Amino acid sequence: MNITPFGLTPDGQKVDQILLTKGDLSCQILTFGATIRSLTVPDRYGSPTDVLLGYDTLEEYLRHDGYLGATVGRYANRIAGGTFGLNGETYRLAINNGPNHLHGGLCGFSHQVWDIETCDTGSVTLRLHSPHMQEGYPGSLTCHVTFTLEDDSLTIRYQATTDRDTLCNLTNHSYFNLSGHGSGPVLEQELRLFAHYYTPTDATAIPLGTLGPVAGTPMDFLSPTPIGKNIQAPFPQLTDALGYDHNYAIDGPTGTLRPAAVAHSAATGITMEVSTTLPGVQFYSANYLPPHRMGKAGKTYGPRHGFCLETQFFPDSPNRPNFPSAILRPEAPYDHTTVFRFPRP
Repeated sequence: MNITPFGLTPDGQKVDQILLTKGDLSCQILTFGATIRSLTVPDRYGSPTDVLLGYDTLEEYLRHDGYLGATVGRYANRIAGGTFGLNGETYRLAINNGPNHLHGGLCGFSHQVWDIETCDTGSVTLRLHSPHMQEGYPGSLTCHVTFTLEDDSLTIRYQATTDRDTLCNLTNHSYFNLSGHGSGPVLEQELRLFAHYYTPTDATAIPLGTLGPVAGTPMDFLSPTPIGKNIQAPFPQLTDALGYDHNYAIDGPTGTLRPAAVAHSAATGITMEVSTTLPGVQFYSANYLPPHRMGKAGKTYGPRHGFCLETQFFPDSPNRPNFPSAILRPEAPYDHTTVFRFPRP
């Protein structure tokens, strides 16, 4: 049986853990937040290596911030001032990140219990229904997230339907460390981003509404670059965010599965290739992960001990008509895919 109990929420909802296996890969998925708790892949010697930060108990997922491994929504990332307009109406959302709205609000999809719809050894589909005006969002939204392991990859497919116009922007907030989840900072690991432009932000991490070229700046990852090479540069985008926490505009057309990123650890030989149909990817260098936080298996996590590659629509797109639209309409269901591939070292 690949489904086991993981705990009870304070209001008595049962949370399960699903173990997926395929070849040399395995991962654990929680119904709480549709969270990826672990992802184990072989290193250069074939030794199993868990490359995701996570926790051992439900209580820790409930208590800690950071969204480790969670599916976030209804709108991933930030909306300025917690307000947006749609069809002549103004909607007000929770302010939960400085002056802004972040990751769906006070109890977004990351903090709700999803239902298991289908499950086998290599794949699981989780379902969540979000009623009209939950967290201030219009429309009754039904979401499905399918996690599928192949011999060398984990694919996440996001699907959603609504009964009226709304916003939908789903992503996964896993923290990767390709040297192993308890191995310390990721600053020496290399990253390549297939993005010639990013969305510069103000001091509260809200995009200015423009696309900035990465060339000639510390934001440039067009060729493989150690994450820590320029992270301390006296560049306002980095000093405001204490490192990288920026959306990159992925080269190529939205809706087509295309390369977004490649990351590599010289310590383990593990490479991760990320492709997606979404328009952007938020590269976050775990700047705000608290020091000395206890993680899985007695390991300790801290700032920059992982990195996130959150495929997504751009932050604050409801208030930026020149950005790709995250409006979901009843006649056009949401259907996007992100693939994390681990070619053999």
